[in-house]
Order: sequence, then structure tokens, then C-alpha cells
Amino acid sequence: MGRVSSRLPSTPPPAAAPGTPGAPGGDPVRTGLRVAVQALAAVVAGYVAMGVTAALGLWAAGAADLPGGFAAVLAAVVVMAAGGQVEITGSAGAFAGTEGELTAMPLTVTLVGALVTGAVFLRPLRHHAVARAGDHAARAGAVVALWLAVLAGLCAVARHDFPLTLGVGDSQEPLADLFGELLDATDPTVGFRTVVGATLGYGLLWILGVLLVALLVSRRSALPARVLRYQEAVRPAASAMLLLLLAYVAVGLVIGLVVAATKGHAAETFAVLLLGLPNVSWLALGVGIGGSWEGTVEGPFGLPMPQILDAVLRGGDGSGLSTVDLSSLAAEDGRAWWLLPIAAVLVLAAAFVAAVRSPARVRPWQHALHVGVAFALTMLAVAPLTLVEARFGLSILGIGDLAALGGEVVLRPDVWRTVGLALLWGLVAGFLGGLLATRTRHHGQLPSEDSEDSEDSEDSEVSEG
Repeated sequence: MGRVSSRLPSTPPPAAAPGTPGAPGGDPVRTGLRVAVQALAAVVAGYVAMGVTAALGLWAAGAADLPGGFAAVLAAVVVMAAGGQVEITGSAGAFAGTEGELTAMPLTVTLVGALVTGAVFLRPLRHHAVARAGDHAARAGAVVALWLAVLAGLCAVARHDFPLTLGVGDSQEPLADLFGELLDATDPTVGFRTVVGATLGYGLLWILGVLLVALLVSRRSALPARVLRYQEAVRPAASAMLLLLLAYVAVGLVIGLVVAATKGHAAETFAVLLLGLPNVSWLALGVGIGGSWEGTVEGPFGLPMPQILDAVLRGGDGSGLSTVDLSSLAAEDGRAWWLLPIAAVLVLAAAFVAAVRSPARVRPWQHALHVGVAFALTMLAVAPLTLVEARFGLSILGIGDLAALGGEVVLRPDVWRTVGLALLWGLVAGFLGGLLATRTRHHGQLPSEDSEDSEDSEDSEVSEG
């Protein structure tokens, strides 16, 4: 007898429990209170996860020794991870000035916060097949309001000034002793402040994006009935893209742990892992598919980054920015060519996962479109997050920067080149993944059994039907 493979029988969506959103006759007060408590749990869990991750990373980086500013630095890192904007401030007297700029996201903290917040937000929705759009709006609105309230509180904490005492050459004489009488300059200070308006604006976009992505990638959470027909095209590809990004982070974590165990400088390595691991991992994904970044590193300081990347950024001829791509990295270290086959394997694996999780009626060319669009949108969201711009300088009478203090780090993605290549890679990988999945059990199918007893049982069930 031949094998029998059938669709899972359709069942009506489970009714919502009394008192939950969408349940007929539920108590509005109890429902509202439950929504508020669940929203508070999501916000608290997200911020606590971000705070713990940032604190461990700063501790590994030595920030615990800062003079009275650890709490402010911690708050600033969490604000930046949530999309906020922090500006550098400074002062060096009437005739001397400091200036600085910092644009960067500690993406390890961002990723941890997004995963925890999204998971707690989705938890109450996992028992329902369908939810009303108004219920989702109420839940999301409560989370957004509480998230922005906490973010505003962190803005008030994330401000501090640090004194800078510098020597010239081998001298440890403070700058004020050298220039104070002539220029009325005092010991220079450098500090940071949050830009409250921009922080709340970007923070709103951040939390809305987290909640939207959480609903897109979840395969078990309820959706409004009007959008259920789109989930077969969106959710498998979206969840596969999340797995791709997490796979790159996992590979980077393994490499980082090996480096920490074998190359020394364990504390610095753990600081990078706890603060900026996705910054490097997702850059490696973009470079592996042919994308490019441009930037430079000048002066005595830089950001924590792999030595090969620092070498490329410092290798410019002084007339412009250095290009970071597969060829420039391979020129410094031939092992960089491994980024290409790693990208090919992991992107194809993600496309295969998306195909297996899709209904069997979806054709390979449709998988190609789904994965191509999903991968392009993923890189459109991820590539800008790797932007780094950090500058600091101190000038006397506006004449130049002191070499001991001036410096610049810039790393900008070529977004549209990377997104275009991601679209092409996604189309090819999606088509191949769809072909590979044609003989694999798909979502919504019953498994086929090889044993004769199973075949007899299936035949009996079909006869009885």
C-alpha cells in the first residue's frame, strides 16, 4: 500500500479564556489590569536584561574604576542600546575647548533586550489562534508607554563629567599648569548628555520595531483574523532571518571565547562580546555576501574591534576613507575569504528552514521571492545599526587638536549595495532551499511512516473516514 500524507484537519480556533482580551463578556477592568501587568513585565524584563548585560560588559572593560560615574555610564549604554542619542560635552576654559561626537549602538545589549522584551510580550498570546486587532493595539500601547517612561528616566541619569589630567611628553604636569596663566584654561573635562527629544523619538521607533518583529517571527502567537492569510508568506521567512542573525552571533561568540582562552586579553575580549558582538558578526555577514563599509581610524584611540578590521581602517592613504570589503580584509589576512563560504552555507540553511516551515503548496520560485525580500529587508534594518562615528578633540584658541587627545573612528555601511546583494542572495538561496525541501515534510503535513504497521493503520483510518 502506498504512503498516505494528508493535511492536518482544520480545527476551530480555541476560545479565549474569560477575562482575557478577545473573550466575550470579559470584565474590562480585570482585562485592562492584566494587560497593564503583562506590559510592565515585558518592559521590566527587557530593561533588566539590558542593564545586566551592559553592566557586565562595562565591568569587563574596566569602567567600574571610573570616578563616580559608573551608574551614569551604564544608563547611557542602555539608552544607546534602545536607540537613544548621547552627545559628548566638554570644557577647557575660556580660550580652550573640547568637542566630541559619538554615534554607535552596543548591539549585544540591544539584541538581548529585544529578545527578552519580545518573548515576554508574546507569552500571553501563545494560547490563542486568533486575536482582535484592538487587543494587540492595547497590549502594544501599554508596552510602548511604559518603555518610553523608563527611557525618559534613564535620560535623566545618563549624564556625567569626567576631569582629564594630561601630561606633555613624559611630563605628568597637568594641562592647566602649562596653559592656565596664559590662556585662562582650566583642567579639561569631558562628559556626556542624552538628547532627550531624539532619544524618545528613536526609542519609540525601536520598541515598535521590536514588537512588530516579535509578531512576525513567532509561529505560535495569535494574529488578527484579517492578516492570518499573509502569515504563510511572512512568518517562515521572517523567523528564518532571525535564525540567520542569531547563527552569526553564535559563531562570533564561539570565536570570541576561543580568542579569550588562547590569545590573552580575556577581559577586553569579554567586553567586546558583551557590548558589541553583533556589530562585528553582522558586519561579517554583510561582507560575506559582497557588501562593503567605509571608514577610518585616526589618533591614539579606537573602538574595540578585531585587529584585521582596525588595520584596514588605519590603512588609508590619508586622502579619504578606507573601504572594508572581502578583498580589503583578505589583503590583511587571507582567512577572511572564509566569510564567503560561511555566508553561502548559513544563508542557504536559513532558506531551507523557511521552505520547510512553509506549506508544501508554496513553489520554489515563491520561496525565492519570500526569502529574497526578507533578506533584503533584514540587511536594510541591520546594516545601519553597525554605523560607528566617534570623534574627540581639544583645541587651544581654535588652533588644531592636541595629538594626545584628538582622534576619530568612522565606520559607515554602504547600505544600498549591501541590500541589493542581499536581495540577489535571497532569491538564489530561496529557490535552492525550496528545491531541497520538496522531499521534506512541511508545516501542516502528517509524517509518513515506513513501517508496514503504520501503513496499515493509516489505510484503516482512511477507510473509516
